[in-house]
Amino acid sequence: MSAEPLIDQPAWAELGMGERIRSLEVEGYVVLPATLDAETVTRLKAQAAAWDPTPVHYSPHQRTQSDVQFAGGAVTELIAHPPVIEFLRAALGPDLVFMHAHYAISAPGHPGMNLHTDSHPYGTSDWGYAFSAPRQVRVLYYLDDLTTDVAPLRVVPRSHLSMHPDANPYKRYPSHPDEVVITAPAGTAVVINLALFHANGPNTGDRAREMIALSYRPAWCGPTVKDLEPWPDEVLASLPPQVRELCGDRNQRATHDEPGMPPIDPRTDAPGISPRRWESA
Repeated sequence: MSAEPLIDQPAWAELGMGERIRSLEVEGYVVLPATLDAETVTRLKAQAAAWDPTPVHYSPHQRTQSDVQFAGGAVTELIAHPPVIEFLRAALGPDLVFMHAHYAISAPGHPGMNLHTDSHPYGTSDWGYAFSAPRQVRVLYYLDDLTTDVAPLRVVPRSHLSMHPDANPYKRYPSHPDEVVITAPAGTAVVINLALFHANGPNTGDRAREMIALSYRPAWCGPTVKDLEPWPDEVLASLPPQVRELCGDRNQRATHDEPGMPPIDPRTDAPGISPRRWESA
């Protein structure tokens, strides 16, 4: 990270829905402040305290636990957290598919990550094909204050828009002169485009920072390489209805296998592709 990083501190709480959509689409991220109340944060941290996350290969001070989505309680309820789902449906369309959840804790001594993307268009040995869908976002729920000295979020704005070889989603960089640092109180959610270059910074403070990340995509936009294992029927049957609604077929995608051109959508407005989508209240 640069010696004097740019701190990203716009008036996020004052943005309307259209402005939030614009930030996600153009900048590659948007901050949704005060998304979790203190009681929910406490419940989530209590569940996470019972887990045994695995240290990452580059530091024992960064530990993660994957596939926490069906842990029950507040964690599973988070899949359908109303204020975030409202935003995602406005930005991605009404038909959402939940894809994955994982937990991370950055303890004092964590050296920080290299800038990277979470977009894996051809899959990876560690993550498989869950992140190969060409349109997907990740919601980062922060359970502790994000400060400049305690593993803050680092992003390179608009990096997801580039088609240059430097934007190869499998690349990693130690830092970038145009990266910005996001600080925010506990209970904040940050939504990022999976193709955005981002990382967390080092934890030079005296406390840990916990985060739960959940990934979603539009229903039309499925994995492009290989099908994923379906959610077990017995798990789906046990979910609250509002959560089960989002846990559809992770392989669902819009395809056109018939001869000839795809059918014409008879609408002549298509608000989802109108530049006026950024002007909504």
